[in-house]
Amino acid sequence: MTPEHLPITQYDSQLTEKQQHLSQLLSPYQHPEIEVFRSPVSHYRMRAEFRLWHEGDELYHIMFDQQTKSRIRVDQFPAASELINQLMPIMIEAIKQDPVLRHKIFQIDYLTTLSGEALVTLLYHRPLHDDWIAAASQLRDKLRQSGFTLDIIGRATKTKIVLDKDYIEETLNVHGETLIYRQVENSFTQPNAAINISMLEWAQKITQDSTGDLLELYCGNGNFSIALAKNFEHVLATEIAKPSVESAQYNIAANQVKNVQIIRMSAEEFTQAMQGVRKFNRLKGIDLQSYNCETIFVDPPRSGLDEQTLKMVQQYPRILYISCNPETLCENLSVLTETHTISRVALFDQFPYTHHMESGVLLTLR
Repeated sequence: MTPEHLPITQYDSQLTEKQQHLSQLLSPYQHPEIEVFRSPVSHYRMRAEFRLWHEGDELYHIMFDQQTKSRIRVDQFPAASELINQLMPIMIEAIKQDPVLRHKIFQIDYLTTLSGEALVTLLYHRPLHDDWIAAASQLRDKLRQSGFTLDIIGRATKTKIVLDKDYIEETLNVHGETLIYRQVENSFTQPNAAINISMLEWAQKITQDSTGDLLELYCGNGNFSIALAKNFEHVLATEIAKPSVESAQYNIAANQVKNVQIIRMSAEEFTQAMQGVRKFNRLKGIDLQSYNCETIFVDPPRSGLDEQTLKMVQQYPRILYISCNPETLCENLSVLTETHTISRVALFDQFPYTHHMESGVLLTLR
């Protein structure tokens, strides 16, 4: 696969292979049929990062072949959103013609939304001064006059210049309801918006008969917390990254959700707090014992759940586990299935044409 060509005709067979591979990995555990959620076959990535290559008067986006490490010129990138593809040639032409914007630029990051907003970050190997701010502001204004809803950020060593704002706002239609999500530059967001909607709708559907409260670890910007809040009396969610916590607080208010409480803690710290190992000032005024959490939701990093968190998770009647790494998911399931059975499994094709798999598992106490 080259960056400018997607093997669209192979999509169905590759998705079938992923389903078979996930089924094989889960074969040691009794599991129901895997529910499969397809991605759009093109224009599915809402963010993309490109190095820039200077060659005489020429300037262009490049990517590196992971196997050969060779440089590949990229003028269009059909895996990325249509908005990113619209902006790519426009940004190159504008930067190429402006000595201030071009001088020692080495990368462009694009972040876009289904609702048509874009955030473009220009990265430099030099200090950025007032002349850069003036040139970037002029480019931003020109693009806005052309109809783009766009902001520009400049980055250099220990420098971040925000002309207006460093975030965009996504609106997702989840089971007919419009949900608003602030997405901050350089913070984690789900890259495939269509699959994110599928994950949110699946999680809503399988928890709609829930009782009690929800405990969520690794909540990010509140992506799942907000969508799931209506299925629970209360949601207690944890996240360690400060920008994500701030976005989550904004998203809670923007969506007028009244029953979600976000705590800035890692999963490991929260486990220690629950077990009484440590006391945290961040929990002042929050009575953990007042929550009746019958469901726990985890969306851990690729490394999966650590041993202590895994033991804590087992104490809940229902476990909803979203995984970006099926190998560590299966390692965790070898422990979780000692006490729980798998009642639902889903495959979300977050990254088409790659071996990466996003999956979801609902476990219920035996």
